[in-house]
Amino acid sequence: MATAVKDMLDAYPADLSEVAIDKLSSCIEECVVCAQACTACADACLAEEAPADLVKCIRTDADCADICSATAAVLSRRTGYDAHVTKAMLQACAAICKACGDECASHAAKHDHCRICAEACRRCEQACKDLIASL
Repeated sequence: MATAVKDMLDAYPADLSEVAIDKLSSCIEECVVCAQACTACADACLAEEAPADLVKCIRTDADCADICSATAAVLSRRTGYDAHVTKAMLQACAAICKACGDECASHAAKHDHCRICAEACRRCEQACKDLIASL
């Protein structure tokens, strides 16, 4: 399936043969989706009756959204590619996605937004790991 992310990678004028384009495209997309889900989840937590009970979730959501957004941006820039930086970003992103997924999962039975966010975090964590394995 063609997406704007895949189309942009395909349009890149230099050779990208050193990277698995499908895994790169999927990882960028999952990072963007996860950042949105985490931002929305943090906002929904703030609207709950007892947001003080969700402080750790809100903080983890915010951290995850920032790291996922930064990872998507770094992965989208191919000129002057540095495999060490890319791998470090992916490792950090996978780590925060695991932490956020775990935190949101602990609230999933009570808050549907946390369940949805946990699922997005798990997909992003896996996409990061899959891309790392292909580097």
